[in-house]
Amino acid sequence: MLTRKQHELLTFIQVRLEESGISPSFEEMKEALDLKSKSGVHRLISALEERGFIRRLPNRARALEVLRQPDSAVTKPTSIREAANTNSVVAPLRSSAKASPAPANDVIELPLHGKIAAGVPIEALETAATLPVPAALLGAGEHYALEVSGDSMVEAGIFDGDYALVRKTDVARDGEIVVALVRGEEATLKYLHREKGMIRLDPANAAYDPQFYRPEEVAVQGKLAGLLRRYH
Repeated sequence: MLTRKQHELLTFIQVRLEESGISPSFEEMKEALDLKSKSGVHRLISALEERGFIRRLPNRARALEVLRQPDSAVTKPTSIREAANTNSVVAPLRSSAKASPAPANDVIELPLHGKIAAGVPIEALETAATLPVPAALLGAGEHYALEVSGDSMVEAGIFDGDYALVRKTDVARDGEIVVALVRGEEATLKYLHREKGMIRLDPANAAYDPQFYRPEEVAVQGKLAGLLRRYH
């Protein structure tokens, strides 16, 4: 059995997910339930999670998924208090129910794989570090992040110290900005072109010359999906 506050919070989360696809913040939950502090919300969330009503999505901030709900919540209540005061049993969510969209303000922890050259190729080191990135900056697919080092892509708006958000793929069209692994050991961020049986990696800075390689010397590791810049 749920307490009144647990029931009320569960219904509030479900209604917000159905309406907007965005998990409510702890501040919003505190205000909706007339609680004095966010610690009360944390306790309610933990209790609902332990009982199998909700789960927190891994590697994401402020992302909750409702696994089970009161029957009365299938028909959306006019208020969370109305649902909280209703005598009802708990049932699993129906498999045919429409899935809630991923929260638009969600944050994903991307693997941060060291530095990538935007000048002369340097080794891109695998690290255990991660970079928090708003999910809205990413599309479908698996992504990782690389810190940009150098100035050869400044005319494309990519500067030293930026974080390149990269979608994993081993194919790319001419003219796309890619992470290219050169000779199996060095990675660089450049425009990709195929020319007369060769691979041409073009900078976006007139001070740098294009780089030419045999096709077997270059492997596409991903395509640029976005940029993250921090101001200090």
